Amino acid sequence: GGDVLEKVHQLDTIVFDKTGTLTVGHPSVTDCIPLTQISPQRLLQLAATVESGTNHPLSIAILDAAQAQELELLKADNFQTEAGRGVSATVAGKSLLLGNEQWLKEQGIDFNGSKTWTDTGKTLVYLGFEGEVQGIIALKDNLRPDAQETVTRLQEKGLEVILVSGDRLNVVQTIAQQLGITKVFAEVRPQDKATIIERLQQKSEPWGLGVANGEKEVNSSSPSFPRKVAMIGDGINDAPALAQADLGISLQGATEVALETADIVLMGNHLLDVIQAIDLSLSTFTKIRQNLLWALGYNILVLPIAAGILLPSFGLILSPALAGALMACSSITVVTNSLLLRRQFSSRPEIR
Repeated sequence: GGDVLEKVHQLDTIVFDKTGTLTVGHPSVTDCIPLTQISPQRLLQLAATVESGTNHPLSIAILDAAQAQELELLKADNFQTEAGRGVSATVAGKSLLLGNEQWLKEQGIDFNGSKTWTDTGKTLVYLGFEGEVQGIIALKDNLRPDAQETVTRLQEKGLEVILVSGDRLNVVQTIAQQLGITKVFAEVRPQDKATIIERLQQKSEPWGLGVANGEKEVNSSSPSFPRKVAMIGDGINDAPALAQADLGISLQGATEVALETADIVLMGNHLLDVIQAIDLSLSTFTKIRQNLLWALGYNILVLPIAAGILLPSFGLILSPALAGALMACSSITVVTNSLLLRRQFSSRPEIR
């Protein structure tokens, strides 16, 4: 609708989620690293069993890796998920935890031996039970082919680009460096994404939230406030931020919750459609101004003539028929100018 186009026109900050938005969203398992006497196959089997109760992209990747090795899932129950942090399940009477390092530490899991994997640039998932971390599963997700061009073109338009993710700092920073993004938040809980958006919209600085709220700061130079913010995300964890943002943007393959929350859905599933949506908004407002100026100029010029202002000096007056014809021509000019947008934007993102 028109309100969405107006919001696009006012944006000055774009916040991206990482997984499934800037990346393809189909991570794959690259390494299974036991930290105890457990075998790599057993590590992957247990992890896949715990993940069988969820449909997160990382869960799907682990399940696919187990299936590729023909590993049979074990009987499990008591599945629990903590959004953006990890999952747990009971297997053979043992409570298994699978998630990020911070969450497992909060559950009392000891992490001796895992520090050598902190700077790999990969997403790390830890399996822990009986008070000890048992192993690490490393996953890698590739950037979307058009991610670099999208970020560059947004920055060229003068828009601030920020990356917010629940992944580890070094993983998020690696992606940000590849794309030329200088401001990132890592290890962010889903509810804190919305808080970051809210603080960008207000006269307060999200960079001061600190590690206690789940964010780690890479670049602390703060933009001007308040901001008109768009959030681009595709997952369940992004829904609160999509709702909080001035404009929520999602992709066609996003989760149902994200699709329902978003104001704009990119039906082509291409990030470059974000550029097209912005260009469409700018062109629409340019056409509106052109049409208003034309209509105003026409009425200022022709109405006095129709009223007889030239009759005393030049004996000129517009007949009702001629005045009606000129009015029709004015309307045709406005409509034709507006229809030129269809030629400029043959394919458009779905806007609702």
